[in-house]
Amino acid sequence: MEEERFIDQNPLDEGEVQAELSLRPQTLQQYIGQQKVKEELAIYIQAARSRSEALDHVLLYGPPGLGKTTLAMVIANELEVGIKTTSGPAIERPGDLVALLNDLEAGDVLFIDEIHRLPRVVEEMLYSAMEDFFVDIVVGQGPTAHPVHFPLPPFTLIGATTRAGALSAPLRDRFGIVEHMEYYDEASLSEIVKRSANVFDSEIKDEAALEIALRSRGTPRIANRLLKRVRDFSQVYEEGMISKEITQQALKVLRVDAKGLDHIDRKLLTAMIDLYDGGPVGLGAIAANISEDAETIEDMYEPYLLQIGFLKRTSRGRVVTPEGYAHLGRLYPLSQGRK
Repeated sequence: MEEERFIDQNPLDEGEVQAELSLRPQTLQQYIGQQKVKEELAIYIQAARSRSEALDHVLLYGPPGLGKTTLAMVIANELEVGIKTTSGPAIERPGDLVALLNDLEAGDVLFIDEIHRLPRVVEEMLYSAMEDFFVDIVVGQGPTAHPVHFPLPPFTLIGATTRAGALSAPLRDRFGIVEHMEYYDEASLSEIVKRSANVFDSEIKDEAALEIALRSRGTPRIANRLLKRVRDFSQVYEEGMISKEITQQALKVLRVDAKGLDHIDRKLLTAMIDLYDGGPVGLGAIAANISEDAETIEDMYEPYLLQIGFLKRTSRGRVVTPEGYAHLGRLYPLSQGRK
C-alpha cells in the first residue's frame, strides 16, 4: 500500500483545485515573491501593450508548487487578454493543438503546463506556430490527401516545466523570455499564509504564519495546504484564532518537522544512512529501498533536500551531509568525510 504524502506538491482533487483558484492573485502587484521575475515581466508586458503586440513566448521553469500556473494567469490579466490552459500530456495529436490554436484571438495566451511532456509530432507542429503564426495540416487520406496552410493570429505561448533539461533545444530556443522560479524565502511565505488566511476569513498570528512558512519547503502550495489543516485544528480547539502553539501541535500530528521534512524525506535519509553508510548511493537503489519511483525522487524529494544542504550529488551518487545526519540526531562518521 502506497503511503500518502501530506506535503506532496501535486494538486489532489477538484475541491482542492477550486480552493487554490480562490487563493490565486490576479495582478503582479498582488503576486508575492519572485521579485526578479516580476520586475522583468512587468517591463516586457508594458512594452508589448504600448506597441499593441502579443508578448513574446514565455518559458517558466522550476520545482512544482512555486506558482507557475498562477503567474501565467497573472500575465494574461496584466495583458488584458484571454487565456486557454492545457497540459503537455493532454495534447495527444496535432489535431488537438490545432483546435486549441483555432480558439485564440489576437494577443491571447496559450498556457501549456508540463510542456516537456508534449508528444514529438505535436512539438514539431508548434515550431511554425510559435515563429511564424501558421500551421500546415494534412487533410484527407491516400490519393485525396493535401496540405492546408492554416494562418493563426499572433499569440503568446507560456510553457511551464519542472524539467527544463528535458525540453528539446529547438523548442527551448523559440522562447524569447525564459524565467527561473526559485524557492520562496520565509518572509514571502509568511505573507502568502496571512493573505490566504484572510481569504479563508481566518485570523492568524504573525508567529503562527511564520511557523507555517518555516515548514513549507519554500513552496506556496505546501504553505496553503498546511494552513488549511492547521485552520481545522484551530477551529476545533481555539475557536478559529490560529496561534503558534496550535500550529506546532497540528504540524506535529501531521509529521512535518521544523525543517519542513515529512516522514518520506526522513525515510529516504534514514535508508541512505542505515543501508549505505550515508552514501554515495545511486538513485535507483534509493528508489528501490523506499518503494518510490526514481523520477519522483529526483523531481519531488531531492531538490529541497539539496537546497537545504541535507543531501549532495557526487559523480558516484547521492551522499547525506553532516547537516543531514545532525537533523536526524545521528553522529556523522569520520570515515564519511574521506569518501
